[in-house]
Amino acid sequence: MLRRARPAGPRPTAALLAAAITLTALCAAGVVARTYPFGPRTRSINDLGNQYLPFHAHLWDLLHGRADGGLLVNWQSGFGAGFLPDLGTYLSSPFALLVGVFPRDEIDLAVYVITLLKSACAGAAMAWLLLTLRSGRWWAAGLLGAAYALCGWSVADAAYNPMWLDGLIALPLLCLVGEWTRHDRHRVLGVLVVALAWIANFYTAYMATAAACLVLLLRLLLAGLPRRRALAALGRAGATFVLGIGLAAPLVTVVYFGSTHASPGRFTWFAPVTGEDLLARLLPATYSFGSPAVFVGTTALLLALALPFHRAAPRRVRAGWPLLVLAVTLSMQWQPTHLAWHAFTTPQGSSYRQAFVLCALLVIAAWHTISYGPPDRRALGAAAGLFVLIAAAASGSGLVRPFVWPILLVAVTAALVGLVLLGRAADLRRTGAGRGAVLAGCAAVLLIGAQLGEATATSAVAARLRLGAMDDYAPWGPRQEQQTRAIAHADGWPRYRTDPGREQTVGNDPLMVGGQGAQYYSSHTSDVLSSTLTALGGGWTSGGRSLQSLDNAVTDVIFSVGARVHTPPDPHQNWFPQDGTGVTVSRQDVPPLVTVRPAGTPTSGSAYGPSPYRNQELLLGTRVYTLPRFTLRTGTGQPPARAAGKRPGLRLDAPSARSTALRPTITARCAPGDEVYLWAPHFAGTARLSGAAAHGLTGRFRSDPATKIAAMQRLGTVPATGRLVIDLSPNRPSLIPHGAVGCLDTARLRESADRLTATGATEVTVSDGTLRARLPSGSKGIAVVAAPRTAGWRCATGTAPAVPAENHHGLIAVPLDGSSTSLTCTFHPPGLRLGTTVGAASLLALILWAALTAVRRRRRP
Repeated sequence: MLRRARPAGPRPTAALLAAAITLTALCAAGVVARTYPFGPRTRSINDLGNQYLPFHAHLWDLLHGRADGGLLVNWQSGFGAGFLPDLGTYLSSPFALLVGVFPRDEIDLAVYVITLLKSACAGAAMAWLLLTLRSGRWWAAGLLGAAYALCGWSVADAAYNPMWLDGLIALPLLCLVGEWTRHDRHRVLGVLVVALAWIANFYTAYMATAAACLVLLLRLLLAGLPRRRALAALGRAGATFVLGIGLAAPLVTVVYFGSTHASPGRFTWFAPVTGEDLLARLLPATYSFGSPAVFVGTTALLLALALPFHRAAPRRVRAGWPLLVLAVTLSMQWQPTHLAWHAFTTPQGSSYRQAFVLCALLVIAAWHTISYGPPDRRALGAAAGLFVLIAAAASGSGLVRPFVWPILLVAVTAALVGLVLLGRAADLRRTGAGRGAVLAGCAAVLLIGAQLGEATATSAVAARLRLGAMDDYAPWGPRQEQQTRAIAHADGWPRYRTDPGREQTVGNDPLMVGGQGAQYYSSHTSDVLSSTLTALGGGWTSGGRSLQSLDNAVTDVIFSVGARVHTPPDPHQNWFPQDGTGVTVSRQDVPPLVTVRPAGTPTSGSAYGPSPYRNQELLLGTRVYTLPRFTLRTGTGQPPARAAGKRPGLRLDAPSARSTALRPTITARCAPGDEVYLWAPHFAGTARLSGAAAHGLTGRFRSDPATKIAAMQRLGTVPATGRLVIDLSPNRPSLIPHGAVGCLDTARLRESADRLTATGATEVTVSDGTLRARLPSGSKGIAVVAAPRTAGWRCATGTAPAVPAENHHGLIAVPLDGSSTSLTCTFHPPGLRLGTTVGAASLLALILWAALTAVRRRRRP
């Protein structure tokens, strides 16, 4: 006999509606803004293109066995970087694994689909939570769930920081865990949900956990439970969250210690936004990078504003939720509590990363209004009055652009009419008159339509305005295809490295197109690597966390770069005039990854001086540069002003419109045939060596006083006369340091490279976090591995026990006694042992807790 299928409950139906509204609005916004994949405009804004897409591409390579390295070490970036901290920061979400089912050249589409799915799941989770907190109309829960998933923080900030969306999902799930602990249900499942939230993205999970604790405390206060029962619920909640975070400890501790060893980056002091800007971000279609994006939709905002006046709701509810919303709002504007929301670390970039917490509380407050029945005319009138005051106060903000008002007018009209119809439908139901269902249906259509329309507009506006305010990068295309083919053809890892090239496409080119280079952009870029490459003349952005390739013959010998790709500047960036016709590859014979230096070589990471040329020689072990005296003249032939302080040198002003033909010049004398290099970290513009000897080389320098320094550039060869002239074209006020010009004796460099090759390792093998080398018999002195000496490296020679590696000017070094012919270095991620211990203890405690719970329930009558 066939059983009739049970109808789906209100929570699954509401969750599906929330997900459908969310997906519809986000796709419609892409169509309106004409962004990828619905139009020609790229979605790869800022760190999405520079960091997150390349890391997802690297995950694809790991899943398909094509990456250089494994879970412990990423050998493609930063000449060898620990990978677990990056995995835990950017790729530990279960959704990230979906990249593996897409083609490699559709990585942009893969991340976009993942973003959509995360947003939809956040809406579904919130709808489920709302119906758990209180019963009510399923479509209203779906509507408010979508309002949460489409909040301003989600479409303006998290849209290009997809790992933050895991926090958007985690918040309602952790609130559900709080509800389970109140009723002593699902103990094991609650611990697992907490662990999954912290594994997926611990940064936003920390904020979501704090929010869930506030919600739980308020729920306990509103429930009016006896003190003993309330304390018992708090105890269960504390145990659940502690055990869940403990299970996530193996990843969380690795991320934490990775941050402690990272380059400090650039931090800014917190400055609260004005009240006008804060209120403006409650309205649809407003956008700015530095203010809290707390838009949740007009319907949700009106309902939240109506709660204090909604007489059908208990007084405790009418007071409790608005007070919590107000307290969290104020905490975002006060520096101590603002820092507390961000784990006591000033965020780089977007300052209000906790704004999704306020959005969630507004939505929950709105649900408490509608779940007690539609607000009456008194409550709705008071809410409308407050809304008018908010709009009037926000009108003075520059964030409210002219197109906001028609969008707001339509949204307010639809929301108010829909809520009035909903109230009328409820009155008809109470009196038993007809047409109540019809009016309720019309109200639902109006409210859902208003939410869809204003969320679509807000998302589309944010997408368009981001393009004008931030750097953007083209999706995968012919340029990346050419780079990938050239690198694959030249690749010889681990015999030598293949650098993707100085003219980068994104900040993590090695992860995106292959190869093994200095380029690396991560929150965990090690301070050792950053300071070492800076001392050698390297360039960086993002305050030292985005390191660039250094096209230099000496550093190529030091780091065993045997092949280098040369690509014209990316036309998508339009930073400089284009030259060159295609991708080329240059090759040179270089020493192996492991070389042997003579006994007595100093092993210190702090011996570098102010000259990158002398620093390169120190690391190479041979004098190969001539540093000539040079003369710098402005475009008018006058000597420039001198600068003192932390950045001594000669000042250059950007040319005016009338003097663009008059360019500053540097003149010096060197040996004919030497290679000419210019080191000017605080110069912005182009430099070119005059005469035919330059071979068309143009040095492109990109610097910014606060966030960027330019890399050393090769400009060509010294002409037969020995006199060199460098034409400078600054595009902003710049600085030329003393000792800026270096002339490289390529013959002496070749002799040094041959000597290091002859005494270096005869064989090198690399597998994930282990490097093995076979050394010539009788090798003495120190073995130097061409990889940064980051925390966690341990090395051993022969059969000796492994000990922490020594530091040779920032590189891994191992003393040799002449008796061993083998070397093994292994990487142990800092914090992994501690995290594993805590995780194992938490798992054991969870098993015991589950067993005790089962025994108690069996004994219970």
